[in-house]
Amino acid sequence: MNAVPERKFMNKDFLLTTKTAQRLYHEAAAEEPIWDYHCHLIPQEIADNRRFPDLAAMWLGGDHYKWRAMRSNGIDERFITGDAEPYDKFLAWAETVPYLIGNPLYHWTHLELQRYFDISEPLNRDSAPEIWKAASETLQKDPQFSVYGIFKRFKVYAVGTTDDPVDTLEWHKKVAAAQVTETQVVPSFRPDKVIAIDKEGFAAYIARLGTVAGKTIGSLEDLLEVLKKRMDLFDARGCRASDHGLEYVPFELAKDGSKNIQTWEKEVHETLVKVLAGAPVDARSLESYKTFMLCFFGSQYHDRGWVMQLHLAAIRSINSQAFKTLGPDTGFDGIHDHRIAENLARFLDLLQSRQKLPQTILYSLNPKDMYTLGSIMGSFQGDGIPGKMQLGSAWWFLDHRDGMESQMKILGNLGLLSRFVGMLTDSRSFLSYPRHEYFRRILCNMLGTWAEAGEIPLDFPRLNDMVRDISFRNAQRYFAIHDQI
Repeated sequence: MNAVPERKFMNKDFLLTTKTAQRLYHEAAAEEPIWDYHCHLIPQEIADNRRFPDLAAMWLGGDHYKWRAMRSNGIDERFITGDAEPYDKFLAWAETVPYLIGNPLYHWTHLELQRYFDISEPLNRDSAPEIWKAASETLQKDPQFSVYGIFKRFKVYAVGTTDDPVDTLEWHKKVAAAQVTETQVVPSFRPDKVIAIDKEGFAAYIARLGTVAGKTIGSLEDLLEVLKKRMDLFDARGCRASDHGLEYVPFELAKDGSKNIQTWEKEVHETLVKVLAGAPVDARSLESYKTFMLCFFGSQYHDRGWVMQLHLAAIRSINSQAFKTLGPDTGFDGIHDHRIAENLARFLDLLQSRQKLPQTILYSLNPKDMYTLGSIMGSFQGDGIPGKMQLGSAWWFLDHRDGMESQMKILGNLGLLSRFVGMLTDSRSFLSYPRHEYFRRILCNMLGTWAEAGEIPLDFPRLNDMVRDISFRNAQRYFAIHDQI
């Protein structure tokens, strides 16, 4: 019996199972720049061109994906978010990695070791000391391990950070003024706290927003004026996109069901004034406020030529004890299961009826929603914009091989895969750029498999263009920052 030849662990043809897939990746995808249009990198760290002291700081600082995995492996919190020494935290991560087979973190971890440190040995408790030593020497000696060095190494064309309306954007200004990096660092407008009128701290946030803008906010008119000015500032700093993190899309009009803007605006004003004064307000009025504000923002994005991103179906901070101890964004979130179709369709239709529907990317954390999103967005394409409405890439709990393939196949079944704007990191880590490589390998393998099975023409020039478009060029055209800054 002939032995099956052993394939080297995560070699150059990792995830590429056909000759066509290999050729597509190496000749088309691999060399395309990266447009990381949605991430959570800290602008100050970019402006300061931060250098990281060790692997623990680079890998484990703020990465709740890894924190969840370590907790699942029984690691004590002291070695996750606590006060343990960096090397001991790294050892705890190394101890966890072998148990991650089947999780994308296993592949991402080893891609990062290979691409940043030229280390191909699998990480585990035994290999950890030598890997720590080799990586530490590289971090200390190699000038490429500053933020700007990483940007250059991975050909990062642009980065879209995620920024609150109260942010001064001083760090974006510093990056632009320094002219040290060719990577364009632009803000994205995320006004979740403006919409969250039913959340604790809303009134205090609105007061802070007024202070930043130099205007006391006591009415809806004041709020809208301040928000327009904040958007003007974002636009001047090169903003090309907004982002909204929503459990679901709200949709509630005026009490009489009227879409008349004056009637609706008057009711929303009354709701806002009551909430700011600490008076009770019924649930219908709160939903009406949220809907009004989301429509206001959508109209503004249309007029400014910004992309509207809607991230749906996350249920956050569901472990109340952990939230009290560690705060938000620490790995205690899940997938929500709201019904989304009717409200989303009515919201998009309202903006369309006013001719104010911007370019829009729809994401859901719940895989049950993907066909729903894909079918609804097809009803609002147009305006001469290829792929105006986008089915967003597999996100958060879905950004693994199965999730990426499923998202692209659903988009192909319901729309135009060739017009897809591709991958993003959604990450807080400067080590996460190999996730783009991971996505591109999966894309090339899918197309190469189809071609060699005779399901699509084995037309390499056409497939080459398709891969390059999805990897980078579609996003470059869609967000068009080269025309703005």
